[in-house]
Amino acid sequence: MTSPARSTLFTAIFVGLLMSFSPAGAENATPFAGTKVIPTKQGFKELWNRLESAIQANRMGIVGRASASSGAKSQGFDIPGNAVVMVFRNDFARRMLAASVPAGIEAPLGIYITENADGTATLTYRTPSSVFGPYESPGLDAMAGELDTIFGKIVSDTIGR
Repeated sequence: MTSPARSTLFTAIFVGLLMSFSPAGAENATPFAGTKVIPTKQGFKELWNRLESAIQANRMGIVGRASASSGAKSQGFDIPGNAVVMVFRNDFARRMLAASVPAGIEAPLGIYITENADGTATLTYRTPSSVFGPYESPGLDAMAGELDTIFGKIVSDTIGR
């Protein structure tokens, strides 16, 4: 084997070994600006119920729900609870689309709840201003500011603060 080929092989093996020692599961838990992660003392099901009540009490709509843990359970698997509750309201949708049709991909906005190993649950969401901010639209900025207030109230009502 020639020296350059040997050097390339050595480099490839060395890089492979380094990669095998990187921490498994190392990830950025909040890869987007404006992500709020709020640990609670509530259990998963209680947090989910309180979240849905708070959404309705704050006059927002539940557009959809997705739960990997519910889906897994229906297939005979038991995984820690997690669910995304998708939230929006039609008057905000009309305003959003009037300000920016491309921003339509951002709606509905999700609130994610996850079950922790100790039986408590965590609530995670991205502030509407951080979701809509990159579109650089004054109309979206105004709407997102209103939604920031509403989502803050939903979260506060949900976690009991």
